[in-house]
Amino acid sequence: MSNQSRSKTRLSRALGVALTPKAARIMEKRPYAPGEHGRTKRKQDSDYAVRLREKQRLRAQYGIREKQLKIAYVEAKRTSGQTGENLVELLEMRLDALVLRAGFARTMAQARQFVVHRHILVDGQIVDRPSFRVKPGQYINIKQRSEGTEPFQVAAAGGHVDVLPKTPGYLEVELDKLQAQLVRRPKRAEVPVTCEVQLVVEYYAAR
Repeated sequence: MSNQSRSKTRLSRALGVALTPKAARIMEKRPYAPGEHGRTKRKQDSDYAVRLREKQRLRAQYGIREKQLKIAYVEAKRTSGQTGENLVELLEMRLDALVLRAGFARTMAQARQFVVHRHILVDGQIVDRPSFRVKPGQYINIKQRSEGTEPFQVAAAGGHVDVLPKTPGYLEVELDKLQAQLVRRPKRAEVPVTCEVQLVVEYYAAR
């Protein structure tokens, strides 16, 4: 196992949420935290520790930096509606998140790599910023020169279907054509992310 893969697996076990398909398999065998004390019952966490861990879970699932999550929180707070739900919905409209949900990539890290390496088009234009906010109605495609490469051929054949959640209702995907469209804004209940978002809101509200 590579250092990066091992790190993702340890983080997954520490946070109690699988960040990669490999981590999911290992967590089935070892459903406890890493380290020599992982099997022992932990002392009761403080309210702060509970909120911090939930914030870290959300951040890890999107693979973003603390600054990026804080910026999204501030925007979510300014938007009408419930802040926690707004936060997840804003994060879910990131280009890298939608590349993953569409089944074009196997993990969030791979989705981000595809975007940074300029394989992804939005409405026919190359976008190399994973944080790019996709708007409802916009199309996501794979660059024509990249379609024939192995990673995208695997994706087009449905190679990631068994390890990814079912395609959410806010996305229309033609996997064989490597095309997806964000048809509307995501709703929190549909987003395949494990997180008590109210605890994340409480964490930032207390800062």
